[in-house]
Amino acid sequence: MKSAKSLLVKNGYVLTMNPRREIIRDGAVYIEGQKIVEVGKTEALKDRKAEVEIDARNMIVMPGLIDTHVHLAQALIRGCADDVALVDWLKNYVWVLQGNFTHDDGRVSAELCMAEMIKTGTTAFVECMIHTRYGFDGIAKAVEQAGIRGALSKIIMDSTGYADSPDIMYPGMVEDSDACLRETETMLARWHGKADGRIQVWYGLRSLGAVSEELFKDVGRRTRSHKTRLTMHLGEVPDDVRYVRQNHDMDLTEFAEKQGLLGPEMIFAHGIHFEESDFKRLAETRSNVSHCPASNTKLASGFAKIPRMLELGVPVSLGCDGGPSNNTYDMIREMRLAALIHKPIANDPLVISAEDVIEMATLGGAVAMGISDTVGSLEPGKHADLILVDMSDLGLTPNTNPVSNLVYAGSGHAVDTVIVNGRLLMRNRKLLTMDEAEVKKKALRHSKDLIERAGVDISPKWPVL
Repeated sequence: MKSAKSLLVKNGYVLTMNPRREIIRDGAVYIEGQKIVEVGKTEALKDRKAEVEIDARNMIVMPGLIDTHVHLAQALIRGCADDVALVDWLKNYVWVLQGNFTHDDGRVSAELCMAEMIKTGTTAFVECMIHTRYGFDGIAKAVEQAGIRGALSKIIMDSTGYADSPDIMYPGMVEDSDACLRETETMLARWHGKADGRIQVWYGLRSLGAVSEELFKDVGRRTRSHKTRLTMHLGEVPDDVRYVRQNHDMDLTEFAEKQGLLGPEMIFAHGIHFEESDFKRLAETRSNVSHCPASNTKLASGFAKIPRMLELGVPVSLGCDGGPSNNTYDMIREMRLAALIHKPIANDPLVISAEDVIEMATLGGAVAMGISDTVGSLEPGKHADLILVDMSDLGLTPNTNPVSNLVYAGSGHAVDTVIVNGRLLMRNRKLLTMDEAEVKKKALRHSKDLIERAGVDISPKWPVL
């Protein structure tokens, strides 16, 4: 769909997320090309003439949501291993299925994931680990066509362990370190900064046990040399802590610092088992943590100490993780869980607020992606990445406090309109850059073929007649 030269969103409840966190009742956002030109009262912008005008009455207008921990390939295997312990979950289900992917499977899964993200209000994401077998080029082309903003991280590894469990990785998931590095360099040259700057290429380190010290250090150097970013799972399981203590007599972030992996260009996913010394080191180095509450609760990994991290100034964002560990890519549902789970742990209903998690899902994500100067808030001069959330649903009525109502009563199904770089990706719940029916049709076919090819039994536990 061709982008409008100018666009005016009016009569909305505008969450600007500007430095003063101003909310504008009966507000408007005027866009020209890819950028926001003016934000203010609808009355003040009444003389603005736009090619496309959108009436946002009864809607929240806010920055697009940013998911900083996504497995695109796992949309196709949604629900493949529910109510299963983590190592069993990896060894016998997730790795086996992903280890049988083709390039076509990789692209179809990415399209399914992005369609869901757009429909639930996500405008930017960090894909954490693209295996060569998923087909990096096809995924990047899918991002380009969908119109979403994405950081695509290529898997880097040189061993087959997982934390302190050696040689447990499924053969189809194993990659050669030199080949990983060569492919990443190629993709950086081919895709980094492409699609009007929407696509980034990152390094995606496998977790502890699958990467040697030498490779950790090499990737840290390469990241800075290419002026890109990197991400990895860290502190997701107690085994991470044991592995580093037994092999290096350090805490997790002390080990990461030794490898040159701390800094604002780093996102650590999960961080459940970080300790006080880790929090301070993360805060001092401005290293990012992606909080994934749904995945962490479902897999019983534990509860990240997010209130303490925020108190000390650790940059925190939100991630939905993947189809088998979360089962949805809905960031509004993720915000709700992030706002709820820390209250009973701390025995304090004030420990995390609705405002806190909205910040994590917008500005926090923009900081983690290194794009907070261009997205994450609705301000003149920033790129026009915004969403409209319809608050007129029965379950959202009465809407006395739209901010808390969005977090505690909302879901991605209330998202009406999505705009990225000034381009409409969805309007009135209809995808404009993707064929939703075709996406679902392909996903069903590829999922069935993949499960049969991998030989994984994911039937219900109860008898099916």
